[in-house]
Formats: sequence, structure tokens, C-alpha cells
Amino acid sequence: MDYRKVQLFLAAARFGNLTEAAAWLDISQPALSKSIKSLEKTLGVRLLERGRFGVSVTPFGQALMQHGQVIEAEMRNAIGEIQAMRGAQRGHVLMGCGPTEATRLLPLALQALAQKNPDIQVTVLYGLNEALMPWVKQGEVDFALSSVPARATDSDLSHEALLTETATVVARAGHPLTQLKVVSPNMLTLYPWVLPRQRELERLAFDDYFAEHGLEPPVAQVETTSTVLMKSMVMQSDALTFIPTELIYWEIRAGQLQPLQATGNQWARQVGITRRRKGSMSPASQLLLAAVKSVAKAL
Repeated sequence: MDYRKVQLFLAAARFGNLTEAAAWLDISQPALSKSIKSLEKTLGVRLLERGRFGVSVTPFGQALMQHGQVIEAEMRNAIGEIQAMRGAQRGHVLMGCGPTEATRLLPLALQALAQKNPDIQVTVLYGLNEALMPWVKQGEVDFALSSVPARATDSDLSHEALLTETATVVARAGHPLTQLKVVSPNMLTLYPWVLPRQRELERLAFDDYFAEHGLEPPVAQVETTSTVLMKSMVMQSDALTFIPTELIYWEIRAGQLQPLQATGNQWARQVGITRRRKGSMSPASQLLLAAVKSVAKAL
């Protein structure tokens, strides 16, 4: 199979539009379409469905994407290793990062990396674990920096914990509850809540907290995957949220948000690195990982 044709197919699948993919690849749209049709003929299946508003990936195309992206990642790593063998202190790292880790840990690590290796380029894809884990598994990113489970649930992934993170109930500065030394679970039920979706780790811990005190968890006024929206709504109202303490590090220092001393609030999680178990790691990625680990030890 022609690897170049697979690369062109992957680009078309990601963009969902042949014209946009061709522009990004710097080739003509007819040339891209011809290449994909040739690949489909070789495989004997249709990889893309053409429509009025672009293209969509068929189940056969999904299967090729899953394996093609892993091959693509390994090719990136191979090129990086060859460059390192030649003595070139450069390379490209493609990584995923969760919202909490993007607040302080990763920025500090990127600064440390840039000081010693200014020619290494880093692309960071931002998301929650429900997106990050598939990206790692399918080779769309070299590794992810986010929460890691206590036990691996996917045999294709390996996890390395770097630090323990706690979460807390958060209110705006000047909120009525910030005047209290201790806030009971009953008091928390009197205010609106902006929360992560129910399958997120923080939301599960939030529900467990109230259940342990014999209370029904408050119904979320707003559910969102956006930590920016959570913090913004809390800062502009009497609403409360429950998020990792590290995520509000800068807002606490600026006097915008304040953690509440809620009774029995002892939630914690592990933050670390997730990689493909059988995947290789380029020299550039190894340097960034070393910087992340060094910063994590100091936090």
C-alpha cells in the first residue's frame, strides 16, 4: 500500500472537505480525489462518502484511520530519532493536555524546554480525557498530560502518575459562603451549580460527596466541558462549582475566586502521562517529558 496515499486520505478525513484538505496539503483538489479513489480501488472498499457539504468517513475508512494514524505517529518519531542521531537539536512534539495541566504545569515545562532546546516545536491539543485517550491510542498525539486512572483499563495504553491533585468547592470572592470558616453540605444545596458532565471524575466525586452525607446531589443549572465557562459564571454570580484547585491557581492569586472549606471535602486524583504501550518516543518528546517531570516534582 502506498503510504503517501494513506497520508492524503488521513488529511481528507480530518478536514471532512477535499478542497480544504487539498489546500492544506498544497496539491490540487482533483489530484487529492484521484489519490483517494486509487486507494479505494486498491483496498476494494469505499473509504469516504461524498456529499454536498464535504466528505464523511465510512466504517472501512475509520478502520484505516485508526491504524494509519499510528503509522503516521511512528514515522514522526522515526524522523525525530534520525535528526537526533545527526546531532540536530530540533523536532516536533504533538501532545494532548487537559485543562488543569494547561494552567501551570505545562506552561512551566514548555518554558524550561524552550530555554535548553529552542528549536523544538510543540503542538498542544486541548481536551478532556474522553477525547485525549482516543487521540493517544490512535496516534494523533505522542502522549497526553492529564488525569490518569489508578488501574489501567485499556491494554493499549500505559499511564505514569506524576503528582496528586485535589479539588474543591469554589465561589466568587465576596460570596456569602466565603465569610464562613466551615461550610456544611446543606448550605451548599441552597445555591445554583455549574458542573462538569456526569461521567467526568470531578462530577462523580461531587455526587459521592453529597451521598455520603445523606443528601441528594444538587441539580446542575449548567453542565459543561468548558472550565473557562465554569469559572466565568462563578465569578459573575452566586453560583458554585467543583473543580481541581490547580485550575483556579491564578484566579485565587488575583482575588477573583475563593475555595470554600466544605465539610468532608477530600477528593483527589492522580495527574500524569499517558502513552501508547507499544509506541516509540521521539528524542524531542523525551526532552519535553523530562521537563514535565522536573516541573511536576517542584509543584
